[in-house]
Amino acid sequence: MAMGNYNSTSPESFILVGFSDWPQLQVFLFVTILFFYSLTIFGNTTIIALARLDLRLHTPMYFFLSNLSFLDLCYTTSTVPQLLINLHGLDRTISYGGCVAQLYIFLALGSTECLILVVMAFDRYAAVCRPLHYTTIMHPLLCQALAIVSWMGGLVNSLIQISLMVTMPLCGHQLNHFFCEMPVFLKLACEDTGGTEAKMFVARVVIVAVPAVLILGSYAQIARAVLKVKSTAGRRKAFGTCGSHLLVVFLFYGSAIYTYLQPKGSYSESEGKFVALFYTIITPMLNPLIYTLRNKDVKGALWKVLGRGTDSG
Repeated sequence: MAMGNYNSTSPESFILVGFSDWPQLQVFLFVTILFFYSLTIFGNTTIIALARLDLRLHTPMYFFLSNLSFLDLCYTTSTVPQLLINLHGLDRTISYGGCVAQLYIFLALGSTECLILVVMAFDRYAAVCRPLHYTTIMHPLLCQALAIVSWMGGLVNSLIQISLMVTMPLCGHQLNHFFCEMPVFLKLACEDTGGTEAKMFVARVVIVAVPAVLILGSYAQIARAVLKVKSTAGRRKAFGTCGSHLLVVFLFYGSAIYTYLQPKGSYSESEGKFVALFYTIITPMLNPLIYTLRNKDVKGALWKVLGRGTDSG
């Protein structure tokens, strides 16, 4: 159909195509995603609760980990309920306002996570490379300030991108995705929006690529410091703690770079949907496991809380 036959302003609502192209997968996806979503809620809520209940976890590392867990809870909840409704076939539509709101929330939370991961890398750098000054550097007031700046930075970055995006005239009302995702939304633009998209790309580079470089730089310094440690046990502990953080970083940034830093013309909507499943569902579910499986402090706090529950029963 010719582009001119479409409404070139903004449609009142969109149809989320989701996974309707693969009807044979929808029941399997519904059950699997609901299971993973339940694990995400349980795991991240547990991390937040333990960090508040156990005094041993009242440290900068677990303060930022609690922020990350809360982010993951909100991040996955901003898309998964909509996906489950879509897979169930109850309703595949979303209003224009609802789509913009969902996109703003999703981008804000994702941008905030980029910054929180940088702050966590700085915390590990201070702990490993400046151990004698760690408590002075990572003062509670500084930790709170870094968390606030991360949240505000994410909100502002998202606001900049959304304010640029809503000025684009749109043609069509079908989004080939299971939620309002930026690259898919941009494909509905009627006119040449190269200038606007260039500005949005710069905003994404600032919030994705720059933090990734800072994190890699921090861990390069950490690796150099750890290799100088003579104690095998000390090196193992440092690499174990930092390795879990690096794994989270690679999982999150790998999918984010694929989605947001590739040219619009080379973005595959079909591949994008499955990649989006990874960073909206799998990564938030894995984060609590990655951080706790080899973490004696969290395991000890969990057993202590469970022990209290048993004793009180």
